[in-house]
Amino acid sequence: MKKKGPNFIEQIIDGDIARGFEKKNLRFRFPPEPNGYLHIGHLKAICLNFNLGEKYNSPVNLRFDDTNPEKEAKEYVDAIKHDINWLGFTWDKESYASDYFDQLHGWATDLIKKDLAYIDSQTSEEMAIQKGTPTKQGELSPFRNRKKEESLKIFKEMFDGEHNQGEHVLRAKIDMASPNMLMRDPVLYRVMNVDHHRTKGDWKVYPMYDWTHGESDYIEQISHSLCTLEFEPHRELYDWFLDAISPIKGIRPKQREFSRLNLSYTITSKRKLAELVEAKLVDGWDDPRMPTLVGAKRRGYTPEGLRLFTDRIGVSKADSWIDYSTLEESMREVLNHNCDRRVAVLDPIKLIISNYPKDREEDCYAPNHPQDSERGKRKLKLARELWIERGDFMEEPIKKYFRLFPGNQVRLRYGYVVKCLSFEKDVEGNITTVFCEYLPDTKSGTPGADSIKVKGNIHWVSVKHGIKASVNLYDRLFKAEHPGKDKESYLDDINHESKKNIPVILEENCIEALPMDQFQFERHGYFICDTNSTKKSILFNRTVTLRDTWK
Repeated sequence: MKKKGPNFIEQIIDGDIARGFEKKNLRFRFPPEPNGYLHIGHLKAICLNFNLGEKYNSPVNLRFDDTNPEKEAKEYVDAIKHDINWLGFTWDKESYASDYFDQLHGWATDLIKKDLAYIDSQTSEEMAIQKGTPTKQGELSPFRNRKKEESLKIFKEMFDGEHNQGEHVLRAKIDMASPNMLMRDPVLYRVMNVDHHRTKGDWKVYPMYDWTHGESDYIEQISHSLCTLEFEPHRELYDWFLDAISPIKGIRPKQREFSRLNLSYTITSKRKLAELVEAKLVDGWDDPRMPTLVGAKRRGYTPEGLRLFTDRIGVSKADSWIDYSTLEESMREVLNHNCDRRVAVLDPIKLIISNYPKDREEDCYAPNHPQDSERGKRKLKLARELWIERGDFMEEPIKKYFRLFPGNQVRLRYGYVVKCLSFEKDVEGNITTVFCEYLPDTKSGTPGADSIKVKGNIHWVSVKHGIKASVNLYDRLFKAEHPGKDKESYLDDINHESKKNIPVILEENCIEALPMDQFQFERHGYFICDTNSTKKSILFNRTVTLRDTWK
């Protein structure tokens, strides 16, 4: 495969180095908000930042931008750290925006003293009207010229918990006529009488994300602040805030934007994902149909497959949609190499070998991996009565059907060639049993086994030795490529048939499967043993089919 050249972010960094920026001063960060679980939309940013760290041998910080205690929790912090480790990445420094609350508060106080910020006592509705629209410039707040001393006094009272939420906010004094709405005197601090997951009840005022973000990058001496395209209008504000706290010492961070990961048939809004969980339309945040990384892990998506996926879609500045099949194909490529093979019958009917002795059993040998002989072979018990797939028999075969039908011969995979003699149906006309006879000198792996040529090859599981289990078969959670685009709600596009649980028969070796063990079930796809699976109740989730079967 042809090696890719540097992406445009790497070209920016290489250009900075060529112009004299010292490589030793490179530092990156991934800055999640701990208000939910990481999802597939975060994957690109995670891989981009940590891959840059690996490429340039530079440190990468994991910084939690925890500025909204109403929605944040330690549960999310722990889950985020687990997911990043699971992806195979290690951060240099774990930090929190809340580590810098004192410094941020001090800088905000200085802005008031510099006449670059003021306390506004309007309601949020009044401020929204006063701020104008993209086509109409805003109007000055009646509190914009409030004396510094009064603003400082009220700001201290807010800090001391003397005011209720919504009474006052601290706003930067920038430009109410700016075409960039973000520059129209943005809010820096608001009152929130809510305990924080780290600082508990120490703070009564909390900084806004935009004020915190760039200053935290500066404190940590991040060289390149990388974010998705929707933050491009924020760059002007990012730079204004850095100018406002000048003089800058050391590295001045540079914000640069890249296109976000938009995946078809998927939503990545934390609010909407929470709605799915709360409405019980899915089985929790780790439901294998969810785009969360915990869901992806439970479904059997692997870190190698996810990283391969991000490598294939690349890094660009142009927004685009990635088809879900690209993700699935990346998984197939990795799983095909990693997974041992097993036999499973998902829709069983019985096959009886009429001329095979009732009390006889014999070993058949199947490779654990057809392309890797070093993984060895496993034993499958062949007996008179077997389970086969319903789809491997047809009473009246269609054209080019090479499996079982009356008079036809097929090979039992790893076993004998058998000839179909007859069949039985139940009262509703469904095939229940197929009768065959076997040809004794045709067992796979023995001399003369190929003396009789057949076109069909079917898999099977011994009735006596097979393991009863169940599998979850998944389709995409949404029927529409862009959920909600042409509907009143994204919920109108939900696929209520996206999960099907069915009983199956597995080969006897699957009794040893442990949660998170993965296999290719021959002809059916890649499956992972579920986290809730037990010896008494074995459950597998299908990760992905052997090819794209989405209709």
